[in-house]
Amino acid sequence: MSEKEIIAGTAQGPITRDKLAADLRALGVEDGMVLVVHSSLSALGWVSGGAPAVVLALEDALGERGTLVMPAHSGDLSDPADWSNPPVPEDWFPVIRETMPAFDRDLTPTRGMGAVPEIFRKQRGTVRSSHPQGSFTARGPLAEVITAAHQLEFAFGENSPLARVYDAEGWILLLGVGQESNTSLHLAEYRADFSGKEEIQQGAPVLVEGERKWVTFREYAEHSERFPEIGEAYQRSGGEVRTGQVGQAEALLIPQRELVDFAVQWLETNPA
Repeated sequence: MSEKEIIAGTAQGPITRDKLAADLRALGVEDGMVLVVHSSLSALGWVSGGAPAVVLALEDALGERGTLVMPAHSGDLSDPADWSNPPVPEDWFPVIRETMPAFDRDLTPTRGMGAVPEIFRKQRGTVRSSHPQGSFTARGPLAEVITAAHQLEFAFGENSPLARVYDAEGWILLLGVGQESNTSLHLAEYRADFSGKEEIQQGAPVLVEGERKWVTFREYAEHSERFPEIGEAYQRSGGEVRTGQVGQAEALLIPQRELVDFAVQWLETNPA
């Protein structure tokens, strides 16, 4: 959607930082929460100040005691043999593996995450976990705890920021996006024992004792195409979901632990 179209579709005037913060509080975002946010800037309407205003509004709603968490994934730091959107010629594979710069928490941009997570990544005081493909950023009192010790194998498993948010009884905010964007459900995939669960090998360039190396590591194949079905089943079961409008976006606020526990059981009893 073009900016012209977004302006034309914002019927009540510009969406402001104060308006967003008020909407977030009305939805149920509270001071002191740990909040994992997945967002679409365009879904909010035309925001005065753009992505920085969204980040600041989220921090306003959470207060100084709250911790804001966002995905900062960089899926392009991966084996070119697995690329399909777009693919590259097979004879390029060795050159890419040999020359792709190593993951750098400050330099490596997000890919496919949208404007809000990329702006948040650059904000002073935001810290980023160390995974070359599935990193998360966080800012607030629990930021270091959540992002520390993010292991290379199984990016969304027990040694991931998602598991630390679970420990902290954090919440998920889907801001203008659906359950297909909800990375917390990957933690459920890791924990569940279900038909079709497949271990795969991934590769990425990282720094090992200051030297760039191409490393391989274990991962599970993802099945995010099932996430909307899980979300619908969770709501039908009576799981807690706070719904409302933030700016012009439909928003869902969900307790992460309750949803993950439900999803583990659902995956184990609903074969693909």
